[in-house]
Amino acid sequence: MNAHTDLLAALSFDANGLVAAIAQQHDSGEILMMAWMNREAVEETLRTGQVCYYSRSRAKLWRKGESSGQTQKLIELRIDCDGDALLLLVDQTGVACHTGRRSCFYRAVREDELVEIAAPHIHPDTLYGKA
Repeated sequence: MNAHTDLLAALSFDANGLVAAIAQQHDSGEILMMAWMNREAVEETLRTGQVCYYSRSRAKLWRKGESSGQTQKLIELRIDCDGDALLLLVDQTGVACHTGRRSCFYRAVREDELVEIAAPHIHPDTLYGKA
């Protein structure tokens, strides 16, 4: 068995065939986003080195950056102790969030209020070629 086969065998996909995946910038430790992967997305990511997710809303593979150009190059893939979550250490090109922010985690509870802690780097219409 090779490492890819070992990894796939160790994963615990949920009833929908999905596993949670957290993307983290490999050099800064910044948490960028959370998305879902199915077996095919994991296999493609390992094969190509470019991160591929599964879109639940579109019910198909979603190759990060295919419409925005904001790609994620896989540096390392880690699996948690239960096999039901992945940590993807990536090299993010541009922003990770569809809102135009570097990270999807741009809101925080501070002094009992939900506040934005990061502004967009780029307008979403510009990001997706609608402007």
